This record gives sequence, structure tokens and C-alpha cells, in this order.
Amino acid sequence: MKMSLKRMGNRPLTGHGEALRRVLVCVTGLSVVGLVAVSCSTVNRVELAPPQIAGAKFIGSEACEQCHQEIYDGFITATHYHLKAPGTNAMFIGCESCHGPGSLHVESGGAPNTIINPGKSPQVCFQCHLDKQAEFNLPSHHPVIEGKMSCADCHDPHKGSVIPGGGTELASLNSICTKCHTAQAGPFVFEHEAMREGCITCHEPHGSVNARLLVSRNATLCLRCHFQEQTTAGAIYIGNVNHTSFLSRGTCWSAGCHEAIHGSQVSDLLRY
Repeated sequence: MKMSLKRMGNRPLTGHGEALRRVLVCVTGLSVVGLVAVSCSTVNRVELAPPQIAGAKFIGSEACEQCHQEIYDGFITATHYHLKAPGTNAMFIGCESCHGPGSLHVESGGAPNTIINPGKSPQVCFQCHLDKQAEFNLPSHHPVIEGKMSCADCHDPHKGSVIPGGGTELASLNSICTKCHTAQAGPFVFEHEAMREGCITCHEPHGSVNARLLVSRNATLCLRCHFQEQTTAGAIYIGNVNHTSFLSRGTCWSAGCHEAIHGSQVSDLLRY
């Protein structure tokens, strides 16, 4: 392989030669800049490098252990830990992939402003989660880009699944939301069954074009589950109740019918 590459010299590469060059550049990049993620399958590949701190050098996660023992020990269970590839090519893709090179932080004994704290700014998270950055810029969103909350308020990057329950246990998944939205947590005498399906059944957790982070607009949201049928000419039935005159009043929760959309203590029709 080395001889073949040498014989290429400065000749322009085409076809398979150019493809090989791109792969080699990509692989070389792993050892030079410690890329977090690389896609070499296309010309427009993605290269994600750790954040940089002026004058600081990468020293490896072991240096963090001296002061952050509990976090260091728990990180092996974290979702983000599994992004680290084995071997020397990825020796710094650990703590420093999100917090930046740690030499100045260690030398100063942990002085402020010598390390990057993703809890203060979401930009470190956005370098990998570009889709979430776009969602946080939609009209209705949690105030992350405004600095009023951080990604870490909902997701623990240091221990266990970044989503409680691994995103499969609805009770754990809902617990992220109900930490702040306590009024919606219940318990209720009359529960809206949608709560059993999880908050994300109705809400986009990061951002939406619809008000209140809703996945759909107006009554369209409710009709995703509550089947609408027209068995009689000129009449629209939902749940065996004629809703023809109700639908023109507004949304299901703003027309004076089902205001207690998460659950009610007084009405099985989800009214206050």
C-alpha cells in the first residue's frame, strides 16, 4: 500500500484513486485532530473536532479523575462513553471532547474559565447535535439558546442513558418533563390516557413550529388519536358524540370543552 501511494506522486487522482485519497485523509484526521465522528462515504463528509482552548493542550481523561472521581467512575456507564473508540487514535476523545483540552485547568488547580462548561452554553452540544440546534431556533422552544436552561437540565451526559429509561420506559421519560412541569404530572382522578403514552406523544421536547411545543396544530393534534367519523350526513362524530357544532368554536382545549387536557380532578370529560 505504501509503495502504491508513493508511486502516485503528484499525479491528479481520479475514480478509485480519489476515493482512496479521501479515505486516507479521513483516517489520518482521526490521529491528528481526534475526530468525534467521521463519515467517509461521501464527498461531503462530516468532521467533528473537540472544542479548543487557547494555550491549552489535551492531556487525557485520567487527569480529570484526580478531582472529579465520582463523575469519572460513572462515565463508563454513560451513553457518551460509547462514542469513544479504543486505541491511541482516540485517546483524548473522553472528557476533553466536550470540555476542551485540560492542561491549563489542571495546572491552575481548577481555576474558572480554564475549561469549557457545556452547562453554561449549548454550543458544545450543538457541534454534534446539529438537528437540535435547528429545533431550538423554531418559534416555540425551550429557552436553551436564551441561556435560561441547559441541555444538562434534561440529559445527564456523565452517567447512564442520556435519556432516563433509555427512551423506552415511559415513566422515566416523562420524569424529565415533570421535574419542571409539576402541575401536569398528576395524579388525577380522571387521567388523560395520552399521559401513559408519554409527553412526547403531543409535544416536541426541543422545539416546534406550533405553539406550546405541540406536534400538530389545533384539533388536528387530538384527531391523531380520537377518531373522527361521519356516519350521518352533515354530522361529525368523535367518540360517539356529535361534535359538529363544537369544532367551529376553537381547539378541543380552548373551546370550553376539554380544558384540563392533561387530567382532571372533577370531570371525565377533562374539564376543570
